[in-house]
Amino acid sequence: MKRRTAREKALQALFQIDVSDSDPKSAIEYVLEEEASDEYLSKLVNGVYEHKTEIDKLLTENLEKWSLERLATVDRNILRMSVYELQFLSTEVPGNVVLDEAIEIAKIYGDDQSSKFINGVLSKIKQNL
Repeated sequence: MKRRTAREKALQALFQIDVSDSDPKSAIEYVLEEEASDEYLSKLVNGVYEHKTEIDKLLTENLEKWSLERLATVDRNILRMSVYELQFLSTEVPGNVVLDEAIEIAKIYGDDQSSKFINGVLSKIKQNL
């Protein structure tokens, strides 16, 4: 599975976890739809799930005039996944790639303003890390 696909599936699993409080294993199985499992997909979903408190704290500190709860569920989970990659997978994935991927995924799954918003928040976080 390509990393872009793994990120998109991870977003879908994280969305499901966020909305219905599913456990990561069943959310991953659901989005795979009988496909073979993917290591990067699992790493993203489990990593965000395990470090959610830490990730949300960092996001909250970098959101201007927004609260985490007010964000669209898609945007919130793109941000969580990207912050996880920036913070915990920085030796594996360059920061610019993380930002580019997040922006492209936001253009597909978010609304008209999602990509700009996500770019602004992630750029600020990347500078501070």
